[in-house]
Amino acid sequence: MDIGFIGLGNMGAPMARNLAGAGHDVTGYDAAGVTLDGVAAAASAAAAATGRDAVVTMLPDGAILRAVYAEIVPAARAGAVLVDCSTVDVENARAAAIEAEAADLLAIDAPVSGGTGGAAAGTLTFMVGGAPEAFAAAEPILAVMGARAVHCGAAGAGQAAKICNNMILGASMIAVCEAFVLADRLGLDRKALFDVASTSSGACWSLTTYCPAPGVGPKTPADDGYAPGFATELMLKDLRLSQQAAARVDAATPMGALAADLYARFLGSGGRGRDFSGILEWLENNAHRD
Repeated sequence: MDIGFIGLGNMGAPMARNLAGAGHDVTGYDAAGVTLDGVAAAASAAAAATGRDAVVTMLPDGAILRAVYAEIVPAARAGAVLVDCSTVDVENARAAAIEAEAADLLAIDAPVSGGTGGAAAGTLTFMVGGAPEAFAAAEPILAVMGARAVHCGAAGAGQAAKICNNMILGASMIAVCEAFVLADRLGLDRKALFDVASTSSGACWSLTTYCPAPGVGPKTPADDGYAPGFATELMLKDLRLSQQAAARVDAATPMGALAADLYARFLGSGGRGRDFSGILEWLENNAHRD
C-alpha cells in the first residue's frame, strides 16, 4: 500500500519503520522535521496524505489532531482510510471521523497499548473505533504495526477503551506500589510479597508483568532506573482524559480521580521523564510530606 504517516516521534517513528520494512511505500511528515531511513519525506501533512491509500497519524492531542485533519482530509483521495493512532479525547476523535466520512473517506480511531517497545517490535494492541468497513480496510496496516486489533465499536470507541484501560492501569500501579511500601515497613521481603501476590488474589498486570520493584519478577523499567517504557507524562495525560470523560457523562470514578492527583504530584516532584512505575520511589520517600 501507499501510506502517508504523520507524526514521527517516539511511537510513530518505529511504527512507520515497520510499515516500510514490510514492503509498504511510506511517506512521512513530522512538524519537528524528523526524517527516517526508508521513509520518503513530505514537506507538509497535506503532501504526505495526497494520493495515498491510507494515512496514519500519531499526534499529541485532540487539538493537533483536528488541525492536521483540516489539512489532510481535503488532500486525501476518495476512499482512502485514515488511521489515527493518537490518544485523544473521545469528542475530538468522533469529530475527526465525521469530518473524514463527509469527504468520502474511511476513518478509525486506533489508540495503542504497548509503549515504545511494542512499537519497535510490532506487537502493539490497537483499540479501534469506527465503521466495520473502515476497520476492515485498516486491518492489513494494523497487522504490521501490532499483534492485536480489537474493534470496540463506532467512532470514538477506541479512545473510550484506551482511557478506561489506562485508568485501571494507573490505579492498579499505585496500589501495587503502596503494597511494596507497606511490606518494606513491615519487614516483609519484596520477593516474598511478589511470590504471594502474583499467584493469588492480588495478581494484576502492574505486578506480574510490569513490577515496579527492581530485582523482583520479570525485567521491567524498574530494573533500568525507571527509564520510561510508558512515561509519567503520558500516564497523567490518559488519567486526565478519563476524568474529563467521566465529568462529561457523570460517571463516578473516585479511584481514577485520586490516581490522576497522585500522578500530577509525582510529576511535579521528580517524575518528569521517568517511567510511571517510578511512583514507587516517590511513595517511599516523598508522599507523606505533601
